[in-house]
Amino acid sequence: MRKFFFLLSASFCFSFCASAQKINLHSKIDAAADKIEPQTIAWRRDIHEHPELSNREFRTSKLIADYLKTLGIEVKEGVAKTGVVGILKGGKPGPVVALRADMDALPVTERVNIPFASKVTATYNDKQVGVMHACGHDSHVAILLSVAEILSGMKADLKGTVKFIFQPAEEGAPIGEEGGAELMIKEGVLENPKVDVIFGLHINSQTEVGKITYRPGGTMAGVNDMQIIVKGRSAHGAAPWSSVDPIVVSAEIINNLQTIVSRNVNITENPAVVTVGAINGGNRSNIIPEKVEMMGTIRTLSSEDEKLVIERVKEVATKTAESAGATAEVKIPYSNHYPVTYNDPALTEKMLPTLQSTAGAGNVMLKPPVTGAEDFSFFEQKVPGLFFFLGGMPKGGDPIKAPSHHTPDFYIDESGFKLGVRTLCNLVFDYMNASNPK
Repeated sequence: MRKFFFLLSASFCFSFCASAQKINLHSKIDAAADKIEPQTIAWRRDIHEHPELSNREFRTSKLIADYLKTLGIEVKEGVAKTGVVGILKGGKPGPVVALRADMDALPVTERVNIPFASKVTATYNDKQVGVMHACGHDSHVAILLSVAEILSGMKADLKGTVKFIFQPAEEGAPIGEEGGAELMIKEGVLENPKVDVIFGLHINSQTEVGKITYRPGGTMAGVNDMQIIVKGRSAHGAAPWSSVDPIVVSAEIINNLQTIVSRNVNITENPAVVTVGAINGGNRSNIIPEKVEMMGTIRTLSSEDEKLVIERVKEVATKTAESAGATAEVKIPYSNHYPVTYNDPALTEKMLPTLQSTAGAGNVMLKPPVTGAEDFSFFEQKVPGLFFFLGGMPKGGDPIKAPSHHTPDFYIDESGFKLGVRTLCNLVFDYMNASNPK
């Protein structure tokens, strides 16, 4: 009986001490996040004012590498062209936890009236365009730099290694180039040391600051772009009976494609999207052209639905064209493919208490699937991952009226950054301590 009470007492003491240690670490992180918040905002504003397109993030990557070196973090540069990787070894052995931030901006001309608005222009697909951080990647970099500073200052408490991944070209590499997460993986970013888990966040302009949203399993859609070339027979516009009109055939294909989601996909399980975003054919009002080119996108939330939708797009396009005496060539994917962003259910369940304790349980919400895509999905194909969303809309804002991502009026409330910093730091410590409780 005495032995039983001794074991019970020892167990209680261990549990109490572990809980006290966790609270102490979180308190240290909170204080550090408060202290670094002005610098987080300053980094974000600097990067926002100097945006760079995919695979051209030269200034941004230099800023990152130079600062990580001042923290004593081992730095690898030029990964996947402009990527930067920092490795921080903790004071004790344990798992390797990766944290990822994307760096690239978009070919969008900014309309937001802020002192640090982008005035940058660049060449994109042979066109002169404005360049803007219209998706919040500037915020992600600033948050992860702040996390790197805090964790480097608490290195002795880390039970493992942290790998900071600053990734280029999340929005897609330029035509003819490789890039992004897929290329980083190909170049070994998840090895030496081998990554055990990966965490990432995305700021959201339509979620209120102070809130976090997440979803286990399929979180963001897998994406395939498509090209459909319809070939018919050219004729004078005054004699359409002499033609096989690829414009009419293309219109029929577009209409028929809409039945795939409404009639072939079980939308009670997962949503799906089939969108034709561009159609080009002909150059004169009285000439029926020989061919028409269409470009579009397919979004699905499971590999099974992806296979189904791709097969049906090919069938619908080719058979519709055939019925009119034309032909249709279908390429899927045409230039890019991102798999489903899939949050490991066991890891998500394990780390949900961390999200809740950091933001407050009432501020952490399960979200529906998102039909946007993320190349963080490539990392999650290789190691268990958790990708969550951080509120960036001003308090009291209307999500319906808040400008969406990838638009000229995209706006982020910087007061939400500190929660992102605290959450990533706490995820690292809580995962390491759960994996190595001694």
